[in-house]
Amino acid sequence: MLAAVRGLLRLRLGRVPHCPPGAPPEAERRPVASLRPRGLRQYSSGGAPSSSGPQGSAGKIHRVPAEHTPSQFDKKILLWTGRFKAMEEIPPRVPPEMIDAARNKARVKACYIMIGLTIIACFAVIASGKRAAERHESLTSWNLAKKAKWREEAALAAQAKAK
Repeated sequence: MLAAVRGLLRLRLGRVPHCPPGAPPEAERRPVASLRPRGLRQYSSGGAPSSSGPQGSAGKIHRVPAEHTPSQFDKKILLWTGRFKAMEEIPPRVPPEMIDAARNKARVKACYIMIGLTIIACFAVIASGKRAAERHESLTSWNLAKKAKWREEAALAAQAKAK
């Protein structure tokens, strides 16, 4: 919240923005509108809903504890990360911090899975390359064989055209 104090606009949170240079003197005397969005409930540190506008610097404003409705994807993430054991245990509204923590844990698990799959794929490519080397196959020999086949087909096409 803002309050006009001797030519300065003072935020209740401790920040002090200055009035723009050349601003009229009545700018500091104008009433300041509330910065809080309309329709959101806010609670003071006492836990009772606040019905008045701006509070003193001693009164802190807290968010509503459980204000996030989880989607089906969020519910699956909460189950996968072990926050809840069954889909029925998930409440209809959960704190956003719980969703964020579950998403971060799921992100880390997914990264570990991708790392494991990458390592497995590397070993599979190594084994495949060793088997191809035992059969004396290489990309160079495949390329030479393919080009020889193309030359042969071109020669047959030229003979058929000449007839």
